[in-house]
Amino acid sequence: MRRPGKARSHKPSGESQRLIQLAQATLAAGSRIEERLWERQLDAVLHKQMVTGHQQTIDSALDHLFQHDPAAYDALMDSAESASESCTLEHDGKTWEALLVAVPVLAWTRYNIPSGPVPADMLNTLSAHMYAHLLAADTRLALAPALYSIDQLPRTHAETYSLLQKMAVAAVDGKPVRLAANPQQTAPFLADTRYLLAAVVTAPQGPFFRWQAPEPAGTDLAAARANAYQQWQSQTIPNIERLMPGCAVELLLPEAYFVACREGDKRIRPISVHAAVHYLTQLLSIEATALSAIIAGFSSAESGGRIDEYRIGFSLKQDGELVYGIVWPLYGEESGEEEPLDSLMARDLISGKPVISEEQTPIQQIITLLRENGIADIKHHAEIFPMEFCDDCGSPLFADQDAELVHAEMPENVAEAPTHLH
Repeated sequence: MRRPGKARSHKPSGESQRLIQLAQATLAAGSRIEERLWERQLDAVLHKQMVTGHQQTIDSALDHLFQHDPAAYDALMDSAESASESCTLEHDGKTWEALLVAVPVLAWTRYNIPSGPVPADMLNTLSAHMYAHLLAADTRLALAPALYSIDQLPRTHAETYSLLQKMAVAAVDGKPVRLAANPQQTAPFLADTRYLLAAVVTAPQGPFFRWQAPEPAGTDLAAARANAYQQWQSQTIPNIERLMPGCAVELLLPEAYFVACREGDKRIRPISVHAAVHYLTQLLSIEATALSAIIAGFSSAESGGRIDEYRIGFSLKQDGELVYGIVWPLYGEESGEEEPLDSLMARDLISGKPVISEEQTPIQQIITLLRENGIADIKHHAEIFPMEFCDDCGSPLFADQDAELVHAEMPENVAEAPTHLH
């Protein structure tokens, strides 16, 4: 179950109550026909709120359902995401269907990870590769001329819908997308995700991607999708590397906006562990075995004691002082249930080394990654800590060996680490 971004206490309005009722009716439907009827009504109310920018109406309904009806909360969240990332567009007397697509780029480096404007020639090259390897025939595409950090993406369903409308019109007209000036500053991380955003338009009920187009009987659809992804990667990564000098990159498959963003958020977490250990060993001129890792679960006030994220602090074994830290947020159905350090720890049958898998719990994945990176001294606090941050710089506080929340700081004789920790 996805969680709301922050707690709100507004009493549901009449329109919010309508959203709540329609989400619940969708779940209670006794047939697919009835379910689609309720979904159409729900989409119509959501569309009205997004067109008028009334995000608070949607948020109030989501908050109420999150507390009182988790299944209906998921149903409303799915509908809100779909209604904001896709639409039917009437333009110049013709009807189009539009989809907002995100292209996640995972990047890690000791230097700054670029964001911001993408040159026109590079934009043309990336567009050509999308047409050649990913998009279905007869689609039109508009790429936003920027690499977005997570802080620069639309923050609400209404903002997402507004961006989609703007980009979809540009795709239909074959004109460039113009962005707002003065985007929000990007926080520096060792590993982070950047996003290319695109609007793809097609005829009503037409396919958006190649693997969605009608295929001869017996076609392996999963293989067609995987082949398109492989071609996209091999042709596009060299261009992305030129766009992001000094960075190692991994290019994910373009997907509908919210799915792509969640996948990017999840896939950057293990890379953050690799990047942190590499950074510390190079900066401090030590082996990974000289480091200790302290893992603690953290919960926000509105989560009722449920773990929202793990924070991983790194210290020098010789003195125990925390020198660095990273955050591993939990998403969707991921559970923060505590496990013993060696519980169900998967190991490669040939090498005996720990391996990471999607079947592991988050804490098991973290411990596997730490061991994979050479850190054997790992402490896992059973206590769940409150989400606390430094009053001066806003950085998260981490639990040390004694379960005290402290600021992670480099030794005085070492160059300062990035202010913000992923």
